[in-house]
Amino acid sequence: MKRLRFVLLTVLVVGLLFLATSGSFLVVNNLRSSDVIVVLAGETDRRPARALELLSQHYAPKLLLNVPAEAKIYTRTVLQLANEYVDQQSQREVITICPITGLSTKAEAHDAEKCLAKMNVHTILLVSSDFHTRRALSTFEHELPRYSFSIAGASDPQQFGTAWWRHRQWAKQNIGEWLRLVWWECVDRWR
Repeated sequence: MKRLRFVLLTVLVVGLLFLATSGSFLVVNNLRSSDVIVVLAGETDRRPARALELLSQHYAPKLLLNVPAEAKIYTRTVLQLANEYVDQQSQREVITICPITGLSTKAEAHDAEKCLAKMNVHTILLVSSDFHTRRALSTFEHELPRYSFSIAGASDPQQFGTAWWRHRQWAKQNIGEWLRLVWWECVDRWR
């Protein structure tokens, strides 16, 4: 009976420790100087700004902005909006837009590869949302093994924090990303 209590208590402590650190586990920041910065599609209010900051800090001489090719906002395509955004940037001459059609990180990696092949690059600094960094890095490394990757997270305190239990939105984001990470590691990676 004592042994069973000990095992249950150990499982409980390990489980609580896992829950407490699960948000931190999702976030990876291992920035390295690279040939190009690739901004993953999504969270257009945070990711491009973080990438421009890294470009200004000379982490890479070029920036590739992944943009959903078929998405629209009312009557304007996201590609049109992205082109206008790039035209407003002082670094516009080193920014390239990469139209993507894939709806998953895995599909986005393959879409981005088509643009990367034209750039003659070997090292890539990915920029994604902080909670998405672990899965994005794992996906790109697996799908595009000929490149060397590092990653930087763009944070949005309204959407995610590593102390995920403090806010409902953070908890939803943590659980959702864990489900996607488990799906990637157990299913998608092997297809």
